[in-house]
Amino acid sequence: MPWMMPRAAAAQDALPDSCAARIAGYASRTPGATPAADYLLELSAGDGRLVYFGAEHSSDPAHPQFAAIRDRWERTRPTVAFYEGPARPEGATAEETIRQFGESGYVRFLARQGGARAERLEPDPREEARFVAARFPIDQVKLFYLLRETARLRERRGMAEPQLRQAMEQMIGRVAELLPELSGTITTTGELQAAYRRYWTQPANWWEAPEAWFDPMRASTETGGIFTNDVNRASSEFRDRHMAGAIAREVRRGERVFAVVGRDHVPSQTPALRCALR
Repeated sequence: MPWMMPRAAAAQDALPDSCAARIAGYASRTPGATPAADYLLELSAGDGRLVYFGAEHSSDPAHPQFAAIRDRWERTRPTVAFYEGPARPEGATAEETIRQFGESGYVRFLARQGGARAERLEPDPREEARFVAARFPIDQVKLFYLLRETARLRERRGMAEPQLRQAMEQMIGRVAELLPELSGTITTTGELQAAYRRYWTQPANWWEAPEAWFDPMRASTETGGIFTNDVNRASSEFRDRHMAGAIAREVRRGERVFAVVGRDHVPSQTPALRCALR
């Protein structure tokens, strides 16, 4: 996982406070009420151009969004490609890449094929962790990161309990690297189960945490997540400011920018990007 603190700070600074204030908070939005057209944003500023594609998280090569991404890519001929998530490798073919790494990997695949510069559209994870930890108890923060990744691996990669245990044994150490404060809590999968059971009785086990607990468009009181949706909302809003700043900076430099992220980020950032690139 790359740590790029100077670049992260620059991206935050690239979005003026007056524009950042226009980011649409998730609490103000109604789930299911966003028109499909709002998940695609196209803007120009000087010689720069932006195509911002809000995708569903999918590893199915037959999903129609991948043909739509390819079509927009070919029409844009990007010089910079932004992707969400860590810098994982690509497969040998488009289909293999999508099956293993979803839309994020597909963007990197297209960038490699098309000679565009691929950039990770994320803040420094340590900065995000500090932001979240200033607002929630440390054990809740660590539970959030571990359980969110558990739900992702279970739902999108089809991992069962033994695989999830192995993945979390590795993940526990990586999460502790985000902040020193996170290193002293939940150091084993046994402690993960004990911490989980302090908050939830259903589902009975940490590897069963529902994906709905990590939807920033829904409240924790609604899903049963107790705090997980609220932590995810804070994390997402921090990431939104960074993403919008990174995109605005490259467009103002005259780059043809193509960015693909989870779809709810696009309508959240649209007012801020229109402000920054007017």
